[in-house]
Amino acid sequence: MKNVVLLGSTGSIGTSTLKVVEDQPDRLKLVGLAAGSNADLLVEQAKKHHPAAVCINDPAKALNVQERLGSGPRVYSGPSGLVKLATLPEADIVLIAIVGTAGLEPALAAINAGKDIAVASKEILVMAGELVMREAKARGVRVLAVDSEHSAIFQCLEGKPASSVRNLWLTASGGPFRDATKWPAESFRAITVEQALKHPSWVMGRKITIDSATLFNKGLEMIEARWLFNIEMARVKVVVHPQSVVHSMVEFVDGSIIAQLSTPDMCLPIQIALCHPERVNSDRVQTNLAQIGSLTFEEPDTDRFESLKLARHAGEVGGTLPAVFNAANEVAVDRFCNRQVSFSAITEIVARVMAAHQVVQRPTLNQIMLADRWARQAA
Repeated sequence: MKNVVLLGSTGSIGTSTLKVVEDQPDRLKLVGLAAGSNADLLVEQAKKHHPAAVCINDPAKALNVQERLGSGPRVYSGPSGLVKLATLPEADIVLIAIVGTAGLEPALAAINAGKDIAVASKEILVMAGELVMREAKARGVRVLAVDSEHSAIFQCLEGKPASSVRNLWLTASGGPFRDATKWPAESFRAITVEQALKHPSWVMGRKITIDSATLFNKGLEMIEARWLFNIEMARVKVVVHPQSVVHSMVEFVDGSIIAQLSTPDMCLPIQIALCHPERVNSDRVQTNLAQIGSLTFEEPDTDRFESLKLARHAGEVGGTLPAVFNAANEVAVDRFCNRQVSFSAITEIVARVMAAHQVVQRPTLNQIMLADRWARQAA
């Protein structure tokens, strides 16, 4: 039995995690739940799963949650509450599914407390991959991937060293604007929020769906893979695969390529991370290759999707630049969703902010957070 703390329980990854826990009652137990603002759903989840502690961002809502849950779980609030949950003595693994930078401090706190972490928040490794992986190694804890692409690579590697790898191949659906004949570069300025939110393969939250439309999501994953698997950026590649059945691949030095395939369902990578090293039974994912029929691959269009070039540059330079890349994108996406800037302006804003940044190499956590704040103001 593994005791699980789930940070971000009311989002799409969080609700999928709850399904996995319900599927595996003999293996997984929730001991902590944290939500951003959805007090009603948090209370419903807590009544069903009986965690030892819960957390909600707003202190006023925490009082309301406490009243509704009575003498059940301890109720915390704000960033300090997330750290409390991440370091619960009874916790074995902390799954971090908080969008944005709020997951970084609890991730490091969990590592320092000797907990394994499962990372669904790309920002943690994009902003502070070098620091996080160094701390995890020092504490002897595991950093497990929840992204479907990184989970696929993890499964394909099976513990093989980085020296055996020629390339990691991250697959990208290409998003809703993959077709250059239908969506030439000059049309990007007129793309609406509603169009950008129509992902062809996955049902996800707003931010990650927009990131998939710009391919910033794949750029973030490139940087994440660089740290997670100790592979320099030159060996992290992207290939467009519209069917989203091959989740990623590893090309080894002997020329062999091993891929992980399954129909798109986030419950699978979540279960793999939480139950590792075991493979446990689940009927949620059923993959019929004959029914799928064909799998296709194509080069990414880096002229229309310059986010991939920006990501590679950020990953190669390192230091505080990946944090700036991430923060500027968050602000730009938010402004696009609020109809303040165009779709194409997302990439333009990030490029300008990155060009203006003075990079700090081997940054401390404080320097990373300062770079993050600077980038948000600049964006």
